[in-house]
Amino acid sequence: MSNIHSESNIVELRADGYLKNMNDWTPELAEKIALKEGITLTEQHWDVLNIMREYYAEYNTSPILKLLRRELAMQYGKERATLASLDALFPNGVQTQGSRLAGVPLAQLDVELEQEHRVQSVQGTNAAAKSRQDDVNDTFDFNGKTIHVYASGNLSSLEDWNEDLADVLAKKENIELTDEHWKVIHFLRKFYFQYGIAPMVKVLIKHMSEELGQDSAKRSKLYALFPGGPARQGSRIAGLPSPQGCIDD
Repeated sequence: MSNIHSESNIVELRADGYLKNMNDWTPELAEKIALKEGITLTEQHWDVLNIMREYYAEYNTSPILKLLRRELAMQYGKERATLASLDALFPNGVQTQGSRLAGVPLAQLDVELEQEHRVQSVQGTNAAAKSRQDDVNDTFDFNGKTIHVYASGNLSSLEDWNEDLADVLAKKENIELTDEHWKVIHFLRKFYFQYGIAPMVKVLIKHMSEELGQDSAKRSKLYALFPGGPARQGSRIAGLPSPQGCIDD
């Protein structure tokens, strides 16, 4: 762990260069950290950093690269969102270096979080022995195959999912799937396989509104379809991992 001076304070940095306390972040501190990394922040740097910070403030999770590039393209044009443009601004990678300078956590794909958990479980025998919310704790038979389910109700293997299984999963939650349910389920799956994360409800509403229209993404309508939460319950039925961040707020 290292320190950096900010105004009259000494701010602690973790070994990986991220702030130990994100509340310590200030624009002045970002400038100082950037200079230590050989970067003089320009307006274009700040456009990226501000999007990262606004996204984190809104969703309590950092934007993965594809979502960051999408927001940049929408606000500033596609040229500003190219990998070449971002690499020129952040030579050590916009996700690692950019999030470090923006004072937000490093974004991770669902598969990366799952791999990280498995590594930690293998490395710590006590941790491996303890049950977690995400540990497989239930199985049931479906068409001659044993389906494994986490304690959260999500499938442990995405490859097990198909539409017939979705009907079974929905019935377990007292839901009879209609065309309106399927519209949400298909959107959840499209989002996951495009971006690598299951969307929390705020992200789901934002993207559904932009792509399918506001009538399809009304909060009241989504909760009427999925009373257990369109993000949490919807992702379970869609065969996806649990969403990250503030899931159904």
